[in-house]
Amino acid sequence: MAADFERLDERATISARHLARLARGERGTAGATPATRRALQALFGVPLDELLRPWVPTPTTTALATDGSLVLPSSGDERNIITMAAERARRFTLLAAESTTPESVDQLREDVQRLALAYPQRPLTELLGDLAETQDTLFALLERRQTPQQARQLHFLASVTSGLLAKASHDLADPHAAMLQARTAILCADQADHNGLRAWLRGLQSMVAYWAGRYAEAVRYAEMGTAFANQGSGTTTVWLPVSLARAYAALGNGDKALAAVRNAEDAWESVRPDDMDELGGICTFTRPRTLYYAADALAWLPNEADNAVSYSTRAVAAYSDTTDPAWAFGDEAGSRTDLAIARIASRQIEGAAEALAPVLDLAPEQRINGIISSAQRVHQAVTRAGLANDGRELIEQIEDFTLTPLKALPR
Repeated sequence: MAADFERLDERATISARHLARLARGERGTAGATPATRRALQALFGVPLDELLRPWVPTPTTTALATDGSLVLPSSGDERNIITMAAERARRFTLLAAESTTPESVDQLREDVQRLALAYPQRPLTELLGDLAETQDTLFALLERRQTPQQARQLHFLASVTSGLLAKASHDLADPHAAMLQARTAILCADQADHNGLRAWLRGLQSMVAYWAGRYAEAVRYAEMGTAFANQGSGTTTVWLPVSLARAYAALGNGDKALAAVRNAEDAWESVRPDDMDELGGICTFTRPRTLYYAADALAWLPNEADNAVSYSTRAVAAYSDTTDPAWAFGDEAGSRTDLAIARIASRQIEGAAEALAPVLDLAPEQRINGIISSAQRVHQAVTRAGLANDGRELIEQIEDFTLTPLKALPR
């Protein structure tokens, strides 16, 4: 398209990257030359102001009319009608019965597992509605009288769902809402009396605190979770020490950080999957994530530059297969930013740019809080290394990237 653009008006040129920024809404009409406006109108058939106007989608799902009746999609949209009918039947089955059936609990578990599996691999915008509705359904059921066994199962699922919403709040750069959801999740975990779940939630709190720059608090939450994780053998026994490692590293305590990395690696020898690991996805900690977290810790330590390169290189390789169930776009991006930081420490600005290029190509829907913060760490590493002149283009690309985080998208 950029080549076609230039053929339309010899006085106008545009790079593929600039055109992509226009398409993603990262560039407005200000500063566009008359030649650029003419070429874009000729290319797309509409004026530039209209071309860059926020897109308003045509409704494809059902809604309620003012009288409460269903408004169905237009004719020819049968797939959405079927989806709506299935969702309505599901909700009726879950909420209409006088008592919660085992089948209803099984259905909810499948719903929660589906969301847990999808969370690391799909944009949050595709999942948030389902997450909120699932939490609402679980809370509605828990407000009714349940048998003790069903109450424990529902509290477990409500806790996991609230934990996912805590992660969603964090990804939208709202640590206050994230901690509120986490505290609700811990209340439900206590009702379910599940130590593996308690440990996982403390890990989430440590992660939220870490990305909010509250590193001592991140240490405290990870240590609290370790007490619960040690009573079991799930993968949280790995997540918590490696979470400690990067929080200690951010505080400048290299000795404790390195010891925590070793503890996390040793913990893999005794891991036995628990109920959280059976859910999969974001509820289980994987070996590639261990490499990423270790690289994230070592990137803070100037004396560990070689180890940082080693861990981050292995982490990037581990996340190279997008069909792997362990793949997560956020963790791959984090691994790449750590590799970029490690290369900057060796004054390899071109190598850093190469590592970061796939991150900078992420769509705004994938620019979650952790990825934005990681990209900003690369920016800081370039300037602190005195490479601002050599890395001017990389700095500009990072600044452009961080202008449109997920939290800034229209709701």
